[in-house]
Amino acid sequence: MHRVHRIADLAPVGMPYSIKVMLENLLRHEDGTRVETDQIDAVLGWGATDAFSHAVDLSPARVFLHDTNGVPALVDLAAMRDAARQLGVDPAAINPSLPAELVVDHSVIVDVFGRRDALHRNVELEYSRNAERYRFLRWGQRALDNFAVVPPGTGIMHQVNVEHLARVVVAERGWAYPDVCLGTDSHTTMVNGLGVLGWGIGGIEAEAVMLGQSLSMRIPRVVGFRLTGALPEGATATDLVLTITEMLRRHGVVGKFVEFYGPGVTQTTVADRVTISNMSPEFGSTCAFFPVDEETLNYLRFTGRPPEQITLVEAYAKAQGLWHDPAARAAYTELIELDLGTVVPSLAGPRRPQDRVPLSQARAGFRSALAEMHVPHSGAWTAADEASAESFPASDAPAIAEDGDRPEPSAEEPRSPGEDPRPDAVVTIDLDGGVHALDHGSVAIAAITSCTNTSNPGVMVAAGLLAKRAVERGLRTRPWVKTSLSPGSKVVTDYLDDAGLTPYLEELGFHLTGYGCMTCIGASGPLIEAVSAAAEEHDLALAAVLSGNRNFDGRIHPEVRMNYLASPPLVVAYALAGTLDVDLLTEPLGTDDGGEPVYLRDLWPSSRDVQAVIAAALTPGMFTAAYADVFAGDHHWRDLDAPAGDTFAWDGDSTYVRRPPYLDDMTLNAGPVTDVVGARVLVKLGLSVTTDHVSPAGAIPIRTPAGQYLTSLGVERSELNTYASRRGNHEVMMRGTFANVRLRNHLVPGVEGGYTINFLNGQTSTVYDAAMAYRAAGVPLVVVAGHDYGTGSSRDWAAKGPALLGVRAILAGSFERIHRSNLIGMGILPLQFHDGEDADSLGITGVEVLDVRGLAGNDAGPPAIVTVQAGDVRFTARVRIDTRREWDYYRHGGIMRFVLRHVPKPT
Repeated sequence: MHRVHRIADLAPVGMPYSIKVMLENLLRHEDGTRVETDQIDAVLGWGATDAFSHAVDLSPARVFLHDTNGVPALVDLAAMRDAARQLGVDPAAINPSLPAELVVDHSVIVDVFGRRDALHRNVELEYSRNAERYRFLRWGQRALDNFAVVPPGTGIMHQVNVEHLARVVVAERGWAYPDVCLGTDSHTTMVNGLGVLGWGIGGIEAEAVMLGQSLSMRIPRVVGFRLTGALPEGATATDLVLTITEMLRRHGVVGKFVEFYGPGVTQTTVADRVTISNMSPEFGSTCAFFPVDEETLNYLRFTGRPPEQITLVEAYAKAQGLWHDPAARAAYTELIELDLGTVVPSLAGPRRPQDRVPLSQARAGFRSALAEMHVPHSGAWTAADEASAESFPASDAPAIAEDGDRPEPSAEEPRSPGEDPRPDAVVTIDLDGGVHALDHGSVAIAAITSCTNTSNPGVMVAAGLLAKRAVERGLRTRPWVKTSLSPGSKVVTDYLDDAGLTPYLEELGFHLTGYGCMTCIGASGPLIEAVSAAAEEHDLALAAVLSGNRNFDGRIHPEVRMNYLASPPLVVAYALAGTLDVDLLTEPLGTDDGGEPVYLRDLWPSSRDVQAVIAAALTPGMFTAAYADVFAGDHHWRDLDAPAGDTFAWDGDSTYVRRPPYLDDMTLNAGPVTDVVGARVLVKLGLSVTTDHVSPAGAIPIRTPAGQYLTSLGVERSELNTYASRRGNHEVMMRGTFANVRLRNHLVPGVEGGYTINFLNGQTSTVYDAAMAYRAAGVPLVVVAGHDYGTGSSRDWAAKGPALLGVRAILAGSFERIHRSNLIGMGILPLQFHDGEDADSLGITGVEVLDVRGLAGNDAGPPAIVTVQAGDVRFTARVRIDTRREWDYYRHGGIMRFVLRHVPKPT
């Protein structure tokens, strides 16, 4: 028997499931100090307008990290141990007080592809590049309590979480309570599909939570998303999630919970649910929650969870009012409804995951986007094309149908698999002994990647079956396409092998390249050399098609300008077509050995075919075997020579792990809060600036400040690696701040990349060089931006980098939730324009000297507004510090300083 904090009778009728979990958390941690009864009362009053102005302190059951965010978090903990020793505090006091699990999944790169030994060679390269970082993680694993590491080659963190690590209900010391999981990756929300409340927080925040601090947040509004009906034939879970993403971004859910309910929920598998929940950051919501039901238990049973755990989950959910009732509806603050039967095959792109494109409109959407990029199109445009582009995107595309319900074929002549599909191609290249034509929209990357979709057997088996039918009809991938398969779990390759589908995927070039977050995070590796050279010489707008969740500018590959999200079977289809400038519903992908045209509808498997393969090939034993020894690692991991000791022995020559300067000259007491006076604008940015724009994750180009810094230290060009892999080195990351190759800084119009104006001399320079000049002159900096500043990944360095460059404040139209918290966690002030105002409407060009006044003298709490003087323009802005705890972090100069000053001192 387990004791529980009962909420079934306490929670008012109509309280959303996710808020009930929050209520239980507060009841369990109520101590009269951090969690007081007024917080519980506020949650009990959920739904009343004034409830949403209250802050609560949430305490997770565990913290979840990956290596590229986990390494800098561990660097910070190591630096805090150094600082603690200098302050006379036992370094071991800096230690996780709750379970912290880190999965190494963000460092493997698609260097080698299209060959049987691709996995082996990529793993060897991964360890040769990252052994220093991995030794550092091994040190942390030994030096810290409650810190576990899942070694490289196991899978993608979120898929590992749902398939193995997630508890759903925790049993500890005689108590049972919900598994609340907060992670350093924004897609931690994937676990919401399993009935676990959790979301992404910044690594800076995660450090504080690991060290015993609670997470301070406003009580959220909850958007109820009612699902009805069932997916039609030809539509996939990917199409569903792209539809939901479009709907919720349009509705506006930033800072809100989304909770799925209704009869349609029972028509979705947990695999479908976790696909949907994974993309919660793309909606903009804090989480995307599915309550526990019978399907949840089936998934836990199938993935090899112990029977006693499944029994506990069922009993707890039913006893606590957390079991889903498809006929019930909570008193949600807002409602949205989707009939699953209206979902159609779709893509999203070319720059944002919410920009859904029905497959029937994909070519028109591509051409429209190309025109917006001011790139001339070499193909023949017709009046119909123009009309189609103007009406894009339509929402009623025909589904991919079975025989007897097919769209009429195109009147165009069929083409052979190697023939160029466009009239007037821009450039020809020599590949594989043949001459091939490339144009704007040529697919340079086709990647079956990311936990978003590789966690879903339905779409993975569909991709394998489509590949099988394509090979049997004599089709082959176009030679200019870089293909890759990087699933989030070894289980995926096990069932593809058992189903006999692996050889067909390999025949089309989709060989296993690694188990990790690869193309989706920008670790796509180099393009085919001839393709890369042609793109650079002729300024081609190349395309990538991937089964991921992110497609922001410059993220997937710096040489690829158009990026589309799609289901795994559509990734295979576009690899066969080789271009976005094609209508897959009406044009053939090629011709078979008999000269007959082969259409996508000829290859697309039915849902019956897919389910038959899943039933025959996927077994619970695969999950049990894959995770039997999940923390052990292979011989590469076990052979690492890791240092020992309570504090880390920093290597001054390291290019991967350096002691950061955040805590230099720290004192035991915080100084007074001051105004920002005499500041200059470092960059002036537009709408929807992502954390990728601020701190890119992909490959480090050699001609950037970071690339030049590394080569000056003797690092070979081939070993520059990615920004993501070097996040433990502040010198690299400072130089990478605002260095995205697609950044558009309005201070230097017409220029892309990390450039700005240094107003000390009026010269154009790199952002890094300008910031260093300002710092030497003692000039504080601000950043000016539009709405949705900081969308995308929960990237700590998008806050750490600006802080180290000397940025004191960000003035934007609105902020993404995680990024706003990260800014405060690094001591940067988030300021928001009033509704209806922005930099342009106020006449702010970015050349002005800025003063921000109204902070000084407010040590007790944040002011609601401050006054900003920008040249001759005077206005007020909202201070986006929403809770008292956030103000404490800000006035201490960030979370790390706050935590260190509150570690118990020796008596």
